[in-house]
Amino acid sequence: MWTVIYIAPTQKIADRIRSRLTDEGFLVQVRPINLTNQQYEILVPEGELDEVQEVLSTILHS
Repeated sequence: MWTVIYIAPTQKIADRIRSRLTDEGFLVQVRPINLTNQQYEILVPEGELDEVQEVLSTILHS
C-alpha cells in the first residue's frame, strides 16, 4: 500500500524530492492533488516509510 509522506507545493519541488529518493533506492510516486493550486503528493510503499522519512528529513533541510 502506498502512503503519502509529503505534499509538495510545486512540481519542481516534487520532482526534486522524487529524484533524490529514487537515487537512494526507494520506490516513489508523485501525483497531483489540486490542479488549481499545483500541489503534489509524494507517495512511498508503507513498508519503507521509516527509512524514507529519515532521508526526506535530510533532503528538506539541505
